[in-house]
Amino acid sequence: MPIKNFIKRLFPSKQPAHSAIVANNLISVASDKGLPVRDCEFVVFDTELTGLNQRKDEIIAIGAVRINNMRICCDDTFYALIKPRGKLYSPSTLIHRITPGELQGAEPINDVLPRFIDFCGGAFLVGHHVSLDLSFVNRACENYLGGVIQSSSLDTMRLAMAHKASMNGPYFDHREKRNSYRLSSLSDEFDLPKFEEHNALQDAFQTAYLFIYLIHKMSLGNTGTVNDYLKIGGK
Repeated sequence: MPIKNFIKRLFPSKQPAHSAIVANNLISVASDKGLPVRDCEFVVFDTELTGLNQRKDEIIAIGAVRINNMRICCDDTFYALIKPRGKLYSPSTLIHRITPGELQGAEPINDVLPRFIDFCGGAFLVGHHVSLDLSFVNRACENYLGGVIQSSSLDTMRLAMAHKASMNGPYFDHREKRNSYRLSSLSDEFDLPKFEEHNALQDAFQTAYLFIYLIHKMSLGNTGTVNDYLKIGGK
């Protein structure tokens, strides 16, 4: 199929897709999910939001860190504050502690998103309750960049549920312990290094440690493929 027709199938909307979105989608189509996770690159990311309403709330921070060969690349990170179009309400500032003053000189999201997508490159994505973060990121991508991120993603919350279920057998019911799947609760339970909560970059580091811990502890281990883990903890 000619490349132009292929791109049209990926981006049926009338708005031209940003080059970062086009590159991400082409890389995602070609990514090899059959590789062992030990040989893959992951980008662990987190967002801070003005609230949880996907119709009106906005992203005000994105943080990410890279994992190569199941090692956290502490010097390979992404972090940006984002100036929201609407008002920053006080209930959200009590959680993430980002003030309107800090965001006054921040970049608009349409400038930040292409850099974030470029940072992700061809990596698989990881997040804690990743579907929430991706839904906000992809809504913004669709609005400003003419397409969505197609990278496969793994959810550490779902991986943790599967790990606990395998450890506790048929009597395990994760619905009774919903609070125990908070990122901080799991980090305490598994005795992982602790980072500052509700900071996008710090939460990305926290999630990265949890992800590596779960990969090592689950029966598939480093020899499991990305596809194997997507069946367990894909979004």
